[in-house]
Amino acid sequence: MRIAMVASESNPLAKTGGLADVVYSLSKELAHMGHEVAIFMPYYKGIEAKLKTPAKKVAAYSFPMSWRKAEAEAYETAIEGITYYLIKNDRYFGRDNLYGYDDDGERFAFFSMASRDLFKLVAFRPDIIHVHDWQSAILPLLIKHQNKGEGFFRKVKFVLTIHNPAFKGWLDPAALDNLFNLPVSLFEQGWARLEDRVSTLKCGIQFADKITTVSPTHRNELLTPEGSFGLDGVLRMREWDFCGFLNGIDTDEFDPEKDRFIPLPYGANNFQEGKQKAKEALLKLCGLEDRGGPVFGLVSRLSFQKGINLIAEALPQYLEKGACFVCCGSGEYNLEQAFEDLRKRYPSQVGLYIGYSNERAHQVYAASDFFLMPSGFEPCGIGQMIAQRYGALPIVRNTGGLADTIEPYRGYNEKESTGIMFNDYNADGLSYGIGQAMAMFKNKPVFEQIQKNCLLKDNSWAKSATLYLGLYKSLA
Repeated sequence: MRIAMVASESNPLAKTGGLADVVYSLSKELAHMGHEVAIFMPYYKGIEAKLKTPAKKVAAYSFPMSWRKAEAEAYETAIEGITYYLIKNDRYFGRDNLYGYDDDGERFAFFSMASRDLFKLVAFRPDIIHVHDWQSAILPLLIKHQNKGEGFFRKVKFVLTIHNPAFKGWLDPAALDNLFNLPVSLFEQGWARLEDRVSTLKCGIQFADKITTVSPTHRNELLTPEGSFGLDGVLRMREWDFCGFLNGIDTDEFDPEKDRFIPLPYGANNFQEGKQKAKEALLKLCGLEDRGGPVFGLVSRLSFQKGINLIAEALPQYLEKGACFVCCGSGEYNLEQAFEDLRKRYPSQVGLYIGYSNERAHQVYAASDFFLMPSGFEPCGIGQMIAQRYGALPIVRNTGGLADTIEPYRGYNEKESTGIMFNDYNADGLSYGIGQAMAMFKNKPVFEQIQKNCLLKDNSWAKSATLYLGLYKSLA
């Protein structure tokens, strides 16, 4: 099959979160299965430095965005069997960050329209166009409304994946005409309207042939008023076209048996020494003391959604009992400061890397005995699966993909368990999970059995890619 991914970010060229991991890893797995896969994404300012060889210019073109004449250039490169088409416009994408600008709606309107026109210019006639989140979700509407009579797109089918339902692509109703050359009647008739605004994400839900999200539990949550972020009504109308496929992780990048960032590679049969060496190295790097307790790790965006405030509140009593805490991440200033305050109180037990370092992230996964992920909501999450890959037991809240990837320890099921789970989204709930971890750490046979279970767990993309391919074929 010929499969096009249209997304605002993808590894290894541009990443702010899990979206980039999913687009790249799914595409790579599909390419390894023998399918022709192309990723259409913006040519951001920082991409050129990441290219091993310069991208080839394949098109220069323009198109109307209402009264504007939009200018685009397109470049092509290949990575891991995937063709990347990079859409360049320095006014929109020659900036320091991927998102967070007042004109993001216009920037990704340009990207969606430029992607649509580029298919024909590079003669990539896809069987499937797979769009991701609000930034490209309007593409099925654009093509079905504006190109429905063209043979080039006659057989193409569309899949939308919702990675983060909290971001809906809000626009003023006039933007339909002002940015997309679409009639405002699409808003008036309800096709594009959500909460009295245009939502590009809703447009995707309405006009894609199939909709997916990133775990079975999150799919069910999105069909409820409590867990849907306001999308339950429109998703219930498409319920039979709505699937939940669990993400995987890139097992080439995250492989403790081959990891160049850790002092001694290890696997399921020799992890004790490897993890101990990783722990000693990271504690020394952070200037911390091993006081005999477990190391709790965190690699995350520091936001309230991730339960970071709960960690800052619940952890001190366990630091008093000899635990250590190591973190790699950045985010909301007040949460960064809460961790800085924690480090000042426990300078020999708390190690922080405020920012993101791929090397430090690998070191944290390998050194940690337990991995903290007390999210308020988590559509899928990959941190818990990477932690399992490194034998760090995840401590998670019972939500979304966390519920689908953890078999919680219940006091007797150490042969099957792959982590610790708690229910209540508050500091007491997390404290229950950490307390369970402290007790487990002292029971070495149980602790090491669950570590081994985690190391043997298959969190690769192979199964998930097969599910996506089955969905694609059902549309062909």
